[in-house]
Amino acid sequence: AAAVTDSRAVPSFVLSQIAALERQIFDFLGYQWAPILANFLHIMAVILGIFGTIQYRSKYLIMYAVWLVLWVGWNAFIICFYLEVGHLSQDRDFIMTFNTSLHRSWWMENGPGCLVTPVLNSRLALEDHHVITVSGCLLDYQYIEVLSSAAQIFLALFGFVYACYVSKVFLEEEDSFDFIGGFDSYGYQAPQKTSHLQLQPLYT
Repeated sequence: AAAVTDSRAVPSFVLSQIAALERQIFDFLGYQWAPILANFLHIMAVILGIFGTIQYRSKYLIMYAVWLVLWVGWNAFIICFYLEVGHLSQDRDFIMTFNTSLHRSWWMENGPGCLVTPVLNSRLALEDHHVITVSGCLLDYQYIEVLSSAAQIFLALFGFVYACYVSKVFLEEEDSFDFIGGFDSYGYQAPQKTSHLQLQPLYT
């Protein structure tokens, strides 16, 4: 049962890893330091989950499942941030860059169909920054980030369920094996010596 579980679990881990690496690349291009750190931790957690699955380590899978709960919470926050839920504001809060720069999502200027026009000699431009106008986007960058986070949540929920299932299988297999009297549970009996010689009474 464990071998079948491995063959099904590893592809889901690989898909999650690819999605995390893809997101990490675009966050690097946009200088989004907070997501970069979170993505790095997620990649490490996925590697831990793969190792736990291949090596039959249920503890690693439990740690991976706990991380996925935090990962879902982080992506839910990103969705709220880009949709400006509550008091969150993209124009005021620069949480994604740890308030170190004014950089926005890479998709803001490079989204599908976006036309970027620089505004020359703008009074709003700060030092080492320039002002641009973006128009013609088929899908605004906020919604691209929201869709990306929603996909991560979906993969995380699937991974959480599967990690719990696989760890349960591993724990049941560990409990079913008796390390001390392992042979007793299988009705093992020591072979008895048999003799082909028939004993005869001895008369004196």
